[in-house]
Amino acid sequence: MWRRIGRPPNLICGVGFIAQGFDVSGFYRRAPDAADPRAAFIFEGVEDEIIGDFGLIGGGTAGIELDCLTTELGSPPNMLRLASSDGHSPMMLLVNEEFGVVPPNLGADVNPRVKADLAFGETASGGALFCTSSIAWCGSLSHNGYDNNISRITWNVLSRFLKDQDFST
Repeated sequence: MWRRIGRPPNLICGVGFIAQGFDVSGFYRRAPDAADPRAAFIFEGVEDEIIGDFGLIGGGTAGIELDCLTTELGSPPNMLRLASSDGHSPMMLLVNEEFGVVPPNLGADVNPRVKADLAFGETASGGALFCTSSIAWCGSLSHNGYDNNISRITWNVLSRFLKDQDFST
């Protein structure tokens, strides 16, 4: 585990592993940071508050393994929490990196930490990070012939990242 050797993924990727479950997948609900002008390009053409409540992997976009922003583990303070996942079953459980002795309240039905964070932030070198924070994200791309909010967000992000323009401008 990277965290146990002093290199939590949050330092490199912006987010880190928080939960896993293999029954059903949840969806994302927009967070207040989605309205930040820095993220306007991500949501261009997407007005929905609920994002990805469909998909081939467990019926939703947020599932299998989830990652989240955790500044205590190195998530950069400038990262925006654009949306957080919801709709998880009790079988979506906090991962063992998060505790020493098995405590109660590991499932999504009773533990608010069990969620994925859709996140974005710029780097000091002019680059940026975009984190879908869920393995199940790709299973929602083809829904409705690729005409859906997950495909649109993905297209918006890839289009912007392909531009030869720093994110600091």
